[in-house]
Amino acid sequence: MNRTGLSIEPREEQALLRRIGRALAPGANEVPDDVFRAALCAVRRKRWTSRLMDLTRRDGRIWVSREDMEQAVIMVDDPAITDVGLLEALKPVMTCRFREQGRTPKAALASVQADLLDTGRVLSAAQTARLAEAIAEAFDVSDRQSFIGSAQDTEEARARNAASIEQAAQARRESEEQRLREWESSLVRFPEVPRILHCSQREALRWIAENRLPVARRIRQRDGQELWEFDPNELIALRPQLPEWRRTGEEFFDRKEKRGREGRRETQLPAPPKVGKHVANAVIARVAALDRYAAHFRTARALERRITLVTGPTNSGKSHTALDALARAESGLALAPLRLLAHEFREALAARGVEASLSTGEERQIIPGSRHLAATVEMCPFFNPVDVAVIDEAQMLFDPDRGAAWTAAIMGAPARHLYILGAPECIPMVRRIAELCGDPIDEISLQRKSPLRAASAPVRLNELKAGDALIAFSRREVLDLRAALMERGRRVAVVYGALSPEVRRAEAQRFNAGTADILIATDAIGMGLNLSIRRVVFAALRKFDGRQTRDLTVQEVKQIGGRAGRFGKHEDGIVAVLADSGSPRFIRDHLNADPVAPEELRPLVQPDAEIVRAIAAEIGSDSLYGVLARIHRAVLRHDDPNYRLADMEQPFAIASALEGVEGLDLTQRWTYAMCPVDDRDNGIRRLVGWAADHAAGVRIPPPGTGRLPPPERAGREELERAEKRHKRLVAWRWLALRFPDFYPDLEEAEETTKRLNDWIENVLRQQSRTRKQRH
Repeated sequence: MNRTGLSIEPREEQALLRRIGRALAPGANEVPDDVFRAALCAVRRKRWTSRLMDLTRRDGRIWVSREDMEQAVIMVDDPAITDVGLLEALKPVMTCRFREQGRTPKAALASVQADLLDTGRVLSAAQTARLAEAIAEAFDVSDRQSFIGSAQDTEEARARNAASIEQAAQARRESEEQRLREWESSLVRFPEVPRILHCSQREALRWIAENRLPVARRIRQRDGQELWEFDPNELIALRPQLPEWRRTGEEFFDRKEKRGREGRRETQLPAPPKVGKHVANAVIARVAALDRYAAHFRTARALERRITLVTGPTNSGKSHTALDALARAESGLALAPLRLLAHEFREALAARGVEASLSTGEERQIIPGSRHLAATVEMCPFFNPVDVAVIDEAQMLFDPDRGAAWTAAIMGAPARHLYILGAPECIPMVRRIAELCGDPIDEISLQRKSPLRAASAPVRLNELKAGDALIAFSRREVLDLRAALMERGRRVAVVYGALSPEVRRAEAQRFNAGTADILIATDAIGMGLNLSIRRVVFAALRKFDGRQTRDLTVQEVKQIGGRAGRFGKHEDGIVAVLADSGSPRFIRDHLNADPVAPEELRPLVQPDAEIVRAIAAEIGSDSLYGVLARIHRAVLRHDDPNYRLADMEQPFAIASALEGVEGLDLTQRWTYAMCPVDDRDNGIRRLVGWAADHAAGVRIPPPGTGRLPPPERAGREELERAEKRHKRLVAWRWLALRFPDFYPDLEEAEETTKRLNDWIENVLRQQSRTRKQRH
């Protein structure tokens, strides 16, 4: 015993006294008893927590968190407690946690397993049995052995099914690759074409120039020239059409000869294959059907469409005129880049006296009798003509992930008058699309309603004022800056991509109302939020774009910086950079720069379900992996003269993983491949499990919230887990709208989504209040 009445070894006491002494104020000669007691308890609890960590991990109980252990040791007061005693102290904590995670033992088990999957950990069958045993004890299950056995059997069956799916997928992928190699090996080069068609070389060249003969593949040579290859079966199938082609050819040469006599320049036949690069591109485009991509949207092409392109910087009022025209029309369509903006379009129409239905990836609200629709771009309806359509944020045409959706919407929106809104950078691309569609285009250029200027000096963190927005480019940086500002007593709101639209909107409202002084955000504020910002301050002038870390572009600085200033409130918008984060000159030069001419004016495209089915029929395969492999390797070429293939990496990865799932048709597989999942959160693996249940006729329940501690006790790890759960619910709700029979509990999913959103918002508010109270 020492003077505090605690049992402690002399050597331990001296070490602890030295540690405390170093932390005492200068001149203090003695350690107060209460300080010594608190320090000793903290040291022991840390040791007991480490012992519990070792005990649970060696026993395979990876579901026990550090927070569980820390809660357990709080109640321990025996300095000589044994390992058995520590594990006993853990039991009531785990009982409380299991009951928090589910209303029933089965729900709690599923919730814990989902939490573990958050971190990439999957329990073995033996570990599942141990977990089920602990949960059965927590819920006082009467037939524990039956519950434990069922849980273990279910996990063993899941593991066997996952292994079987992967093996089958591997076999089918190899089969499709072999099919593709066999097809490629069957191709013949140009000198064989006249022999197969029983025609002259001159006729073959002319028919290639007229896009009648399909070039199946082209091989680029080291000297930059190309070799053409043809599918002999396709050529043989074209033989009955040769007489008609020859007749039209004679008419062509009669007209050519007449033009020659009149002194006009003659049209030349294409050069042989290794010379005629322009022809090669045209032929490949024909084979890929890309030169007919605009014609793919038959309803739009049947209308006499007129396009009005409205461009201008942020805060220039681009949407006002278009929404007025939309509200006056008898029928119309408003397409937004985000679900949040689709809601705002709907509200804007309601304010103009027009009720509109809503359609986004995860929700539909149909107003009976309404002839107006607000939707996200990906949900554009292509078959119902309307008088007016509005497509916002057209600069998204250049986005590698979503640009193809804007191409399809602009080409395919079935509107007699189409308003396209965007930044000035989109002008040449929209002009190109209008040309490909054959649509006339008018252009309107707007200026900002309030001036925007670059600050002359950098801004220090302690110089930030109410109404400022601080811009970072990762979730971690946003939360680090928030913590730093809260330590200084500032009230902070945050906006970043992982937050749901509802939470982002709530945080924006806190900032606009003055409840939060400063907004910290990623470039997610670039569109979709109405914000009253006095000054935009960049915390970094470089960002990682998913491929590389690079300087911000002119468009990014203008788009984000343009959020500064609000007509009628902050008349003078200011754009600055945080001290030690870059040069004010960088901001000034980018704000004053002319729009950068895009390097690439070929719009991005990707196949839809109809194109996928057509290619599958052509190659005689029901494999989505095989279809996408053919598209990637032999159909959509990288240097087509008119279009570019969009980045289809994730759909291809999903299609590959789905190959082992039997019982889904090609269209269903394509639907799953389009589902928005986050592969950093094991999204594809989870999606395949859902698809396997669907194929087996099993209904898929919506994901739960998982463990949600009180908001005041939640840290970054819990916040990130809740954000991941929300993304899963987005994917589940997306599928529920497309397969309602197999994803039937949509109302429950919506309620769970609301609980998650409310909890996340409470965490952000609670942490802000807690920090404020400490100062």
